[in-house]
Amino acid sequence: MPLVKWFLAIPHFIALVFMFIAVVFCTIFAWFAILFTGRYPRGIFDFVEGFLRWSLRVNAYAFLLTTDQYPPFKLG
Repeated sequence: MPLVKWFLAIPHFIALVFMFIAVVFCTIFAWFAILFTGRYPRGIFDFVEGFLRWSLRVNAYAFLLTTDQYPPFKLG
């Protein structure tokens, strides 16, 4: 069963690689926004939080084997 889960998680990992690149740029932009305005932009925060939740769900499904529910393709 773990091999099947790893195979089914491949599309998630491909999408997460591209999302990670976007998160890196958003984090750099947010750092400058925090530096100059003193506030974390809400849209960037929601995007990074959604990415972290999605990657956690995929890792729990594929590697930790804590759930058998296939993770959805969404940020929230």
